[in-house]
Amino acid sequence: MIIKGKVWKFGDDINTDLIFPHTAFRVSPEEQPRYVFSDNRPGWSASVGRGDIIVAGRNFGTGSSRPGAVLLKRLGLGGMLSDSMNGLFFRNCIGYGFPAMQCAGVSALFDEGDVAEFDLTSGEIRNLTSGATALGNPISRSMAETLEAGGIFELLTQKGYIEA
Repeated sequence: MIIKGKVWKFGDDINTDLIFPHTAFRVSPEEQPRYVFSDNRPGWSASVGRGDIIVAGRNFGTGSSRPGAVLLKRLGLGGMLSDSMNGLFFRNCIGYGFPAMQCAGVSALFDEGDVAEFDLTSGEIRNLTSGATALGNPISRSMAETLEAGGIFELLTQKGYIEA
C-alpha cells in the first residue's frame, strides 16, 4: 500500500473543528469538502489535487471528534503523515478508508510542495524531492484490509455482514 503525492504542511494540534468546520454541517456531503480548513487556510481546498498528501505535526485530529477523515477522503487527498495523531481520529481514518500513518519527526522531513511517498504496511517514508527517509509506524494487516476495501462499511459489505 504505497501512497505518493504532493505535500501540504500543517502544524501541531490541528483539531477536528478546523478540518470539519461548523459551516460544513449545513451543506450536502458533496459540498462539504470545499470547507475543509476554511477557517485557518481559506481557499485551501480549491488548491488541493487528487492524491495530494497532508504532512502534519503532533496531535493531528484532536478535539471534538468530528469525522474529519471522511472529508479529507472526499476532498481527494491520497493520505496523510503526522508526527502523531489523536487516537480516535486515526481510527476514523482507517474506518473511512483514508490512509494515515504516524512517524515521530516526519513533519521536519518535508516542506510544502515536496513529493512524499510512504508505504503503509512497511512504514517506509521517502521525501522524493530531498531524498530524506524515515521509518514510521506501519499499519496492521486488518487495517490494510479495511483501507483496501475503502472503509469499514465497504469491508463489511464485501464480507456479507451487511447488505449493500
